Amino acid sequence: MTLPVTPPVRPMLAKAVPEIPAPDAVDGGLVYEPKWDGFRCIVFRDGEDVVLGSRNERPLTRYFPELVESLRANVPERCVLDGEVIVAIDGRLEFERLQERIHPADSRVRMLAEKTPASYVAFDLLAVDDDSLMDAPFAERRRRLVAALVAAQDPVFVTRVTDALDDAQRWFAQFEGAGLDGLVCKPLAAPYTPDKRTMLKVKHARTADCVVAGWRPYKQRGPDGQEVLGSLLLGLYDEDGVLQSVGVAVSFPMKRRIELARELAPLAAGDDHPWARWQDAAAHEGARLPGAVSRWSGGKDLSFHPLRPELVVEVRYDAMEGNRFRHTTQFARWRPDRDPRSCTYDQLERPVTYDLADVLS
Repeated sequence: MTLPVTPPVRPMLAKAVPEIPAPDAVDGGLVYEPKWDGFRCIVFRDGEDVVLGSRNERPLTRYFPELVESLRANVPERCVLDGEVIVAIDGRLEFERLQERIHPADSRVRMLAEKTPASYVAFDLLAVDDDSLMDAPFAERRRRLVAALVAAQDPVFVTRVTDALDDAQRWFAQFEGAGLDGLVCKPLAAPYTPDKRTMLKVKHARTADCVVAGWRPYKQRGPDGQEVLGSLLLGLYDEDGVLQSVGVAVSFPMKRRIELARELAPLAAGDDHPWARWQDAAAHEGARLPGAVSRWSGGKDLSFHPLRPELVVEVRYDAMEGNRFRHTTQFARWRPDRDPRSCTYDQLERPVTYDLADVLS
């Protein structure tokens, strides 16, 4: 490629803040965009050559063949875009459908490309023709982006933006119902800064009481070579009384990791544990059990130490993806006052449904 900005490029990042800042919170002002729940993707197009770069600089091109054709038809012949690859089902973003694409079999990738085709939402322009815009302020990059994609059609979109705090607050409340997970606040005067947290982000924050059903060892051992706790495995009871794996809780200092491994040892469970089937590979075909091999960690061993489901912990989380927490949760406190059987899905706040088409329009 002979573009003025060539791969790989690490995307510009955002720093989390607890509430939506005012437009004048930074010099030059802020604007607000929906925070898309997909795969961050920098698109490089030079004529017929299209490369989809991921946040970790690994190419996504082979996993989204349908997007390559769509981008050739909808973006300038020579450009570099920053945006998000998304998949929508019934008017709502479905992150799990994206995860299914990271598969070694080309035949499966192409089958999924037809069954659940992806879209691309552009929110920044890094280069066009022979011009690099990396040093240009975001206000100019946004103007050039809109002009460059003025004729783009589904499945290529330009994200909406507002400089009004009232609009941002309304979007934050409503768009979650379409599967989005917050807002990104962008300084209008800022250049594009790869791998630096120049932007701000606001995400939904909630708490839930969960059953502690096991723990996974930390990647490092303790000073005496002993296993120490890396994460707590969390469960919630469904309407049939089955304990479902919903995610993990993290954020413990090393001293506490060592203590927890020791404190949890008396609760070790045997073959009667609700998730004992995790050792059976066939069991993973119908459910996401906590011992499943992760496609994101190169076959890393994700085995765990099962515990009798007697402890309850309160965790902080941002959103659900299906019946699991979308991201890792943060430990808040132990809840010795809670009966583990009372930890059900009913406690979780569900956003009001909102049609994704209204966000993209």
